[in-house]
Amino acid sequence: MSEDFSGKTALVTGASRGIGLGIARELLSRGAAVTITGRKADQLAEAARELGGKVLTIQGNAGDDASREEVVARTVEEFGSLDVLVNNAGINPQFGFLMDADLNAVRKIFDVNVVAALGFTQLAWKAWMGEHGGAVVNIASVGGIRSTGVIAAYGASKAALIRLTEELAWQLGPKVRVNAVAPAVVKTKFAEALWSGREEAAQAYPMKRFGTPEDVASLVAFLCSDGASWITGETVRVDGGILATGTAG
Repeated sequence: MSEDFSGKTALVTGASRGIGLGIARELLSRGAAVTITGRKADQLAEAARELGGKVLTIQGNAGDDASREEVVARTVEEFGSLDVLVNNAGINPQFGFLMDADLNAVRKIFDVNVVAALGFTQLAWKAWMGEHGGAVVNIASVGGIRSTGVIAAYGASKAALIRLTEELAWQLGPKVRVNAVAPAVVKTKFAEALWSGREEAAQAYPMKRFGTPEDVASLVAFLCSDGASWITGETVRVDGGILATGTAG
């Protein structure tokens, strides 16, 4: 794969808005055909209208086995390949003190944030990448690198995703490269509670601002390109330098 993704197919999960939508837009701008998935049909339709280009939308739940199978099968059927997989779908229904955590919510977090990423990667490998090669990028978090005290279960799931990334890189090389990116607070609806009305908190970042989906998208595109052909098993922070200050924000 090169910086030009013409003739390549990408699948981006959780891509109806936010970081996933930004990644889909970036890959489309470089010539890729892109499948986007999400749980809400109206949001997917709006995202497709906004994106234009060669976009396939498939409504589904990343945590559901049958849904993942449909997404991968339809992608290969529609576009003839699956060269890039971006595991972006994630949830965070559990905040605060872990001693009060709803264990069913914690299970759901791990199922969507970790198990689903493995499930999509298995299917992509069997459907295309195992024979033809490709690149996988998992969207982790700085919360998976350093404790936050607030989004603890989410952070633990992202730490597991980072570890999974390393294991997959070891097992799937040399045909498939597997990397992760770890954003800090990005201004999306998903993370709104962490940035809305808290612009002063951005002053703790060396770059003096929160992130944008475009900040993450450009890094993901690089990791899927020939420019990153000797990078695998890596987790790259895209955090405005916040971890350099000793805090996760």
